[in-house]
Amino acid sequence: MDRVALSGLRARGHHGVFPKEREEGQTFLVDLVLGLDTRPAAADDDLTKTVHYGIVAEEVVAVVEGEPVNLVETLAERIAQVCLKHDVVREVEVRVHKPDAPITVPFDDVTVTITRSRA
Repeated sequence: MDRVALSGLRARGHHGVFPKEREEGQTFLVDLVLGLDTRPAAADDDLTKTVHYGIVAEEVVAVVEGEPVNLVETLAERIAQVCLKHDVVREVEVRVHKPDAPITVPFDDVTVTITRSRA
């Protein structure tokens, strides 16, 4: 399976279990690795035979900016399901970064990574 990756998609969301997170929001970063067969698109040099990563990026940002959820795990699952709606995408790895998580000790990042595929 071939891979198309998008790294560092950035959006502001209001996800989290604490009231301050819901009220003020924070920046989330998303990395995606989409698994698909790119041979048909490459053979014909045809965008319609592959995944349009610009559209996927817009859809993922809309999920992050959309309805708040408590858990980053839930956010990652919603993003994965949006990616799998594209017919050519057979598998997706989603990594959601929450660099401003409410943690009381110094840290660089919090991430949740999931992999989902078509059943």
